[in-house]
Amino acid sequence: MKRIGVLGCGLVGATIARDLSEDGRYRVTAADRDTRRLEGLARRDLLEPAQADLGSPEAVARFIAPFDVVVGALPSRFGFQTLRTVLEARKPYCDISFMPEGALALDGLARERGVCAVVDCGVAPGLANLLIGHAHALFERTDSAVFYVGGLPRVRRWPWEYKAPFAPADVLEEYTRPARMKVGGRVVALPALSEPELVDIPQVGHLEAFNTDGLRSLLETIDAPELREKTMRYPGHAALMRALRDSGFLDPAPVEVGGVKVSPLALSSKLLFESWRLLPGEPEFTSLRVIVEGLRAGARERRTYELFDETDAARGESSMARTTGFPCALVARLLAEGELAAPGVLPPELLATRPGLYERILAGLRERGVEVSERIEALA
Repeated sequence: MKRIGVLGCGLVGATIARDLSEDGRYRVTAADRDTRRLEGLARRDLLEPAQADLGSPEAVARFIAPFDVVVGALPSRFGFQTLRTVLEARKPYCDISFMPEGALALDGLARERGVCAVVDCGVAPGLANLLIGHAHALFERTDSAVFYVGGLPRVRRWPWEYKAPFAPADVLEEYTRPARMKVGGRVVALPALSEPELVDIPQVGHLEAFNTDGLRSLLETIDAPELREKTMRYPGHAALMRALRDSGFLDPAPVEVGGVKVSPLALSSKLLFESWRLLPGEPEFTSLRVIVEGLRAGARERRTYELFDETDAARGESSMARTTGFPCALVARLLAEGELAAPGVLPPELLATRPGLYERILAGLRERGVEVSERIEALA
């Protein structure tokens, strides 16, 4: 029986660990520094918790030693160093980290060590990449791709009208990291939270979308002149975050206050995270829309993929944990069974080029209640 180690036991990591353990084919151990998170992980015959300080590469190396496959569900600041540690240990890896560094920079190390690492394998980046990769593989020429994604509470509460379903530090990273995109065939960077637009989501009404840095590997792997990613929130949230950011409240560099050095970002994080915390059982949803246009069989075509998912109250799983965790868990199975074995760092859009994998991943999501629809339109 294969052994799988899960790094991080927050909402997403716990969902991945439970999903993998329910197969009856794998022994799963989920590790976290916070023992309170481990206490919330229901013990099963094939699932056990382990306490470990995963911010240390040495601790990660010790923890992963006995496992056949490793899954990463750590905050973004640990993503790159953990990827390097797992590759150096020659362990197949699947990761959801929104790391600021480019994971493809470690492709040479993965090939040298002879292991496969699938990175950014969540919902967006992740599932969005897979859908874009699918359309791109069908088209003779891809003209543009854009995706809109948001995870939000069902009930809007003043003033933020937002709750963080994953590591809140990574949310603030989205609001400060310059948003790279392709415009007119050139890679450009615009400020995060820029170019707001209203998007109609039938299940909830209008949301506001703004630029964020979610394209990542797509900028290197998809040959198209127009590529863009936007994050969705309730209207008004982005203006509040722009005011905080532009006033210096999200700057990491310490400032002196009454003779004490204080990081504005650390203080803002501490205050915001309490009001952004999802309450147990609080209803929330995830919305993803992917639009890809290109040329197929000599005619222009638009493919639109839609996902709308809500909290699974019966299982106590948040929608963001489900839509982020399930793609990762499904790919971890492919690694465990040796179906993804070619060494290298592999972004999800390239999975769509492997025969049958796109269909299998979407079927696996459907079995778990996560549906992706596709609409095809002819363009003039």
